[in-house]
Amino acid sequence: MNRMIEVETPSLLLRPIQDGDVQGIYELDSDPEVHRYLGNHPIKTMKEAEGIVAYIQEQYETYGFGRWAVIDKESQEFVGWSGLKYETMVREDMDYNDLGYRLKRKFWGLGIATETSLEALKFGFATLGLDEIYAGADVNNIGSNKVLQKVGMQQLEVFEYDGSPHHWYRIDREGWTK
Repeated sequence: MNRMIEVETPSLLLRPIQDGDVQGIYELDSDPEVHRYLGNHPIKTMKEAEGIVAYIQEQYETYGFGRWAVIDKESQEFVGWSGLKYETMVREDMDYNDLGYRLKRKFWGLGIATETSLEALKFGFATLGLDEIYAGADVNNIGSNKVLQKVGMQQLEVFEYDGSPHHWYRIDREGWTK
C-alpha cells in the first residue's frame, strides 16, 4: 500500500521522487562535497542516477513510503531529497525507520534539512503511526548532527559505518509530541 503524500511548506514542495528527477539526482549525487561524509562515493553517470530513482521508487512499492523529492516552489528546482525510509543495510543488528536528507550544496545552511525533517517526523508519527524513528550521522558532519538534535532526536551511541564513526539518534512518538 503506497501511503506517499505531498507536503507543502511556505517555500518547498515535498513529493515522491519521479522519473523526471534523474537529472536532479545526478547533480546532487555526483558532487564530491555532498558525498564527503557518505563514504566518498559520488556517482559518475546518469545510469547510476536512474538506479537511485528506481531504488527509491521501489521503496514506495515495498514499504508504502520513502524519501521525498524536495522542490523549491518558486524556481521549481530540485533541491535534493529528504524524509523517511525503511533501512535494512546500515545497522547489522537491526532494521529501522530512518530519517535522512541530502541537499545540493547551494542549498546548505538555509534551514531546509531542518524544515523537511520536521515534516518527515510529523508524517512518520501522525500519518504512518510509527513508534520510533532513527538516524545516523558521521561524527564529523557538524551540520547534519545539528539538524538531528534541533528536530528533537536524542543521541544514543556511536557506531561504525563504512569505516567511519557515526552518531546514532532516536526519537519516539512521546518525545516528538513534547
